[in-house]
Amino acid sequence: MSTTVNADLARARAQATFDPLQLTYFLYDGPEKTKRKRFLQNMAISECEQQKFRRTAHLTREEQYEEALRKSTYAFKRVAELGLSDQADLFYFRDAIFLGPEPFAIHHAAFRPTVIKLATDKQRALWLPLIDSYRVIGTYAQTELGHGTFLRGLETTATYDPKTQEFIINSPTVTSAKFWPGGLGKTANHCVVMAKLFTQGKDVGMQSFMVQIRDLETHQPLPGVSVGDIGPKFGYAAMDNGYLSFKNVRIPRENMLMRYAQVLEDGTFIQPKNDRLVYGSMTLIRAQIVGGTARALAKAVTIATRYSAVRRQSQINSGQGEVQVIDFQTQQHKVFPQIAMAYALNITGRRSIAAYNRVSKQIEKGSLEELPVLHALSSGLKAYSSWEMMYGIEQCRLACGGHGYIEASGLPKIYANEVPACTYEGENTVLCLQTARYLMKCYAALTSGEALPPMVSYLRTAQGGRSQLSGKLELEQLIAAYEHRAARMISEAGARLAEQQKKGMKPAEAWNNSSQLLVEAAMAFCQTFAVRAFVETVQEAKLQPSLKAVLVQLCQLFAVQGILKYSGQFTKGGFLSDQQVETCQNKLFDLLALLKPNAVALVDAFDFPDQVLDSDLGRYDGNVYEALMEYARNSRLNESEVHEGFFKYQKPFVDYLNGKSILQARL
Repeated sequence: MSTTVNADLARARAQATFDPLQLTYFLYDGPEKTKRKRFLQNMAISECEQQKFRRTAHLTREEQYEEALRKSTYAFKRVAELGLSDQADLFYFRDAIFLGPEPFAIHHAAFRPTVIKLATDKQRALWLPLIDSYRVIGTYAQTELGHGTFLRGLETTATYDPKTQEFIINSPTVTSAKFWPGGLGKTANHCVVMAKLFTQGKDVGMQSFMVQIRDLETHQPLPGVSVGDIGPKFGYAAMDNGYLSFKNVRIPRENMLMRYAQVLEDGTFIQPKNDRLVYGSMTLIRAQIVGGTARALAKAVTIATRYSAVRRQSQINSGQGEVQVIDFQTQQHKVFPQIAMAYALNITGRRSIAAYNRVSKQIEKGSLEELPVLHALSSGLKAYSSWEMMYGIEQCRLACGGHGYIEASGLPKIYANEVPACTYEGENTVLCLQTARYLMKCYAALTSGEALPPMVSYLRTAQGGRSQLSGKLELEQLIAAYEHRAARMISEAGARLAEQQKKGMKPAEAWNNSSQLLVEAAMAFCQTFAVRAFVETVQEAKLQPSLKAVLVQLCQLFAVQGILKYSGQFTKGGFLSDQQVETCQNKLFDLLALLKPNAVALVDAFDFPDQVLDSDLGRYDGNVYEALMEYARNSRLNESEVHEGFFKYQKPFVDYLNGKSILQARL
């Protein structure tokens, strides 16, 4: 990074009305944890320079995979040498090295947590030492070529043979091949396979099995295993997403993960207390995805905001010169709501993980009462956050004009590597419908006068009446508006479902005919959760008054933007009036102006080192044009002044046409 900071960016930074370091402390849980984060990131960045790890933009896919594998093995060797074990420490150190997907990612994010959650004590004692020493490198194989989120449709089979006390794993059709697991293509030697269990002649549903797929020494596929990489994708070039099929592959009975469900030696199946316990690792991953979407959007909006302060384009007042594009209200309208969204998703992600940890402790004690709430919440928030992230990253790219399209901006990589969250670990629409199923149970409880879970108690209290929302945008009134809208939409979806069944439709048909309303109701529930989480966190935080004032403005912008985006849903039934919506519109414009002096400081507080942000447009020093020219000069097409294609194709083509023209002229 240059020692000279772009003058426009420096001025924008100096306008802040609060200390961005205090906000960084708020985001990373205090000065000590922030200091620790920076120490580990700086150590990793320094070591990356020493190791001469390459920037991926100019590498082929094969080179990106090999470079990622080099980084992975180096990073985890260093983790062992440094004795890092805290999850936050591991994340910040590894994140500064990888800068994107890497082949061991699913080993840590899904394979190991699944073993911890679903294996017995004896199984964990056997496998975890092998997993932690990387003797066993695994992935999680659930999705198939023909089936994804619909688990009951998965076709891979595990048939128990009581004579040998083994399971026989088979992929009976083309569509039953496992497809997409990260690390499967070339890296993993084991995987947790979700398969349909058959025992004593009965299909007893989906269960998890530990299956070795490659030899531990030669890394060759084992007999009966067909495995490989699925090929180039929209993004994730460094990740070897793979395919996998089985033909009569036998594994010991002890390789079924039996913490909750069991198969006895004679083939007797012991049912788990709750089928969702088998899918516990998915719930964790979905809860974690929310925080990941916040981080991805925070990176994108950091790039867009800093570049908006550097870029000068056009005039506002004739004859007064070109202005910073951040001065244009239209640019503010693209970018500032994404700042608010990034903070909202950050806080929502924390709440999501806190809920998971709380319910997990209850499950450990044998209490399953809150498991349905956790499943509904993690499913819905995963969908909501990834959709908002996808939209927000694209807004940030558009806000950077043509330069947002170049790989050096960092935005194409962020978009390509992060938007798969809308479909992996559960396709979003399907997840919304799973959340809606829980909400319909709550609606049934409401109509029958039963008690409601605290999270949806507003179904009973938020019916009817008129909003008291005024131009002051009182935070409690904003929450009330979201709760009223969610309560009405959940009730309307429930009423339509009942009406369809009264017409003679089967429950499944009625559900399908009501599904769009159900999805929208689920989204309203998730947005309400996010608004309340954001407001309550800001209200409860002990912050300097200047900082709290800015965060209140962000809360207001986040909530008002949602009201305006879905204004029809908020005015239906008359809870919000047209005049109140117009007030929200005017207040949004006011908030854009109020937040402008603090925009750069708000994204600086995310505290991304340049090497982690990996963007020539989002550099802390603002020297974007010098960086872009350096990037352009390093294009591999510039390794020779004249590309060989000129002599092979272009020159002969031109010579041919010109020779033909001369011949025609002579004739």
